[in-house]
Amino acid sequence: MTTETTTSTDTDRQQAAAGPLAGYTVVDLSRALAGPHAGMMLADLGARVIKVESPGHGDDTRGWGPPFVGPEDNRQATYFLSCNRNKESIALDLKSADGAEVLAGLIRRADVLVENFRPGVLDRLGFSTARLHELNPRLVILSISGFGHDGPESQRSGYDQILQGEAGLMSLTGSGPEDPQRVGVPIADLLSGMYGAYGVLAALLERERTGRGQVVRTSLLAAMVGVHAFQGTRATVAGEVPRAQGNHHPSIAPYGLFSCQDGKVQISVGSEKLWATFSQAFAIDGTRPEFATNADRVRHRDLLIKEVERAFAGYGSEALLEKLNEAGIPAGRVRTLDEVYAWEQVKSQGLLVDVEHPVLGQVQLPGPPLRFFDAADETETTRTAHQAPPLLDADGGAIRAWLAEEA
Repeated sequence: MTTETTTSTDTDRQQAAAGPLAGYTVVDLSRALAGPHAGMMLADLGARVIKVESPGHGDDTRGWGPPFVGPEDNRQATYFLSCNRNKESIALDLKSADGAEVLAGLIRRADVLVENFRPGVLDRLGFSTARLHELNPRLVILSISGFGHDGPESQRSGYDQILQGEAGLMSLTGSGPEDPQRVGVPIADLLSGMYGAYGVLAALLERERTGRGQVVRTSLLAAMVGVHAFQGTRATVAGEVPRAQGNHHPSIAPYGLFSCQDGKVQISVGSEKLWATFSQAFAIDGTRPEFATNADRVRHRDLLIKEVERAFAGYGSEALLEKLNEAGIPAGRVRTLDEVYAWEQVKSQGLLVDVEHPVLGQVQLPGPPLRFFDAADETETTRTAHQAPPLLDADGGAIRAWLAEEA
């Protein structure tokens, strides 16, 4: 007779599968997108995230649409579904004595607080940084604002498109200098949430050494400036003012979107070795003075684009992509989102998750972008069980009962 036992390795894997932040509690006071996205990232990593919402209407994004889905008397905004996976919801009036008392109880038990009020609002609600750390000295506070928490314009309201413009991103995006365009997703919100989540992880790690939490602050402005990358150093070091120039890279050529017989393809010829291979494969004179080096090709980009598109004119997109692949040239198509979510490569990476929604039934959501593996044997330990975004106050009773038990 044999007896099955659970080894320490099995236990470690079970804990890992629950997520690296299993056992941590996050109180999410944020609304709209930046803070909720940070909270969802922490939830995806296994933290218990309790979303505190206003009674009656909840997070603003519950009303952002269309599209809305579900029965006519209980419509659900797909916007809200995009940034509140794996959370619980409790509705609290933070201006009331009851709401303040419940929030204080949550803070005492939390590891992290996420908020994106305008600077000073949390203080006026009676939860200044000093009060928060009086309630819980180990609390890590993530605070996301629009323009920063201090400075001459700290009180301005910050919304994604406003910051895409103010922080210069729109001046880099579009068909040309006179055609500034926003990025097709709320990139300032998303990146400030991502920066915030990684700041939280750093603060939690430091807390292991010091025993005390701290405040992590970022903003939509900081996130946008933080991703200027090589365009930023063009301005600060080279003294150039980068401007939008469409679908071609400002510093590498050929690198961009090119027309062919029945559509468009993208190529990235990022080295002289690749250029030699590419030009030979498509019968382009790669040694002519205008094309001899990358700097030459960038300076003569318009001429280069004509030469490349002349070479591509005899190919349909599928045949062209096949030839580029055979030659070892990085290339790809431009997919619509329905094509992306039907793509087997996307599915293979766990980028779609099925959840059971109390109103909508089973729905499929874009999934977390991280995967985890056991270093010893490459066994995947990625969390695979996910919860649908909650209905407003769906967990209010259970959370209050939990607080009463812990009191």
